[in-house]
Amino acid sequence: MRTQVGIIGAGPAGLFLAQLLGQMRIDCIVLEGRSRSHVETRVRAGVLERGTIETMQALGLDGRLKREGIIDHGLDIRFRGRTIHLDLPDLTGKSVMIYGQQEVVKDLIASRIATGLPIYFEAQVTSLDRLYGDRAIMRYVCVDREHSEELSVECDFIAGCDGYHGVSRSAVPQDAARIYDHAYDFAWLGILARARPMADMTYSNSDRGFALCSRRSMEISRLYLQVSLDEGPNARSDAHFWDELHSRMFDEARTEIAEGEIFQRDVAHLRCFVITPMQYGRLFLAGDAAHIVPPTGAKGMNLAVADARMLASGLFEYYWKRSRVGLDAYSERCLRRVWRTMRFSARLTELLHKLPSHMPVERELQLAELEYISSSRAAQTSIAEQYVGLPYEDSCDIFRDG
Repeated sequence: MRTQVGIIGAGPAGLFLAQLLGQMRIDCIVLEGRSRSHVETRVRAGVLERGTIETMQALGLDGRLKREGIIDHGLDIRFRGRTIHLDLPDLTGKSVMIYGQQEVVKDLIASRIATGLPIYFEAQVTSLDRLYGDRAIMRYVCVDREHSEELSVECDFIAGCDGYHGVSRSAVPQDAARIYDHAYDFAWLGILARARPMADMTYSNSDRGFALCSRRSMEISRLYLQVSLDEGPNARSDAHFWDELHSRMFDEARTEIAEGEIFQRDVAHLRCFVITPMQYGRLFLAGDAAHIVPPTGAKGMNLAVADARMLASGLFEYYWKRSRVGLDAYSERCLRRVWRTMRFSARLTELLHKLPSHMPVERELQLAELEYISSSRAAQTSIAEQYVGLPYEDSCDIFRDG
């Protein structure tokens, strides 16, 4: 096979990029190692920044989003039994939307299949060759076949959107990149419950540890507890989970948090990770293949969309304007947003968690900062502005010119 752009991975970065390129009439092929069912049911964050919403609207993918998405106007932070309420429209003039990442992925896949453009599931990329040659090559096997021969795709460029453990990141030689990596010494136990969610996204910093109440719909709650690294998803009973959540949310009367059937559990280990540069020859990294932010603030998918837009903009300039400026500057431009977003997510993580490494003085300084935020509109505005999303640096003309 031969294509202009080979895309590895059918997560948000790869699918948004494919959708953008399709609109620009740039040929691309998407290869995904997992099944369609697996990709569409992976539970991830569900907070869409304004820029992500506008991207879906511009691509004509907002039909179900309009019907099922929940506009979120507020963000609450609790500590010492008090609540800091951030009124997002009042502080920023913007809001966010609750719509699960897996729902976004379903919409993107359905759109690509409906247009008949190539997307292959259970197609595991095994190696990347000639990344500094005239044309790059993706080699892959079909994992659903018992004896599958290795196939290949010739590409002008490859977009590595296959996550932290994918083949794309490992294709970059160690001496050609710099890695920034920090793993936190705690994890998040997350559950999905059939229970009425709280009115606003609510973070809590308690002496027992961090907790988060969010939602996936008006009937489904997504809830988290900070746990030790060695705790498994089924280590505590349902009753123990609810008791701990009520306590950490300062809901002693058990009147705020509705309980319900817990039907899914998972444990997420938190880390900060960045590889720089995000490009190597004809290979461009995007999404989790290039960076991972802590889930505090729900920025992972939104950063992937920003990468896809930036790469699509560079490819548009290359194919339609005969300019390499955008491609050559891809990494530099993306990383400006990545580091600013990383700063926000890491700061929020350190502000809201009772860290195992905390000395007593560090704990008191953390609570003092929360006290300051509770009385400062400027501090609240700073958090709200970053939460609703930074402006894009790419040219929005790509939606019109494409």
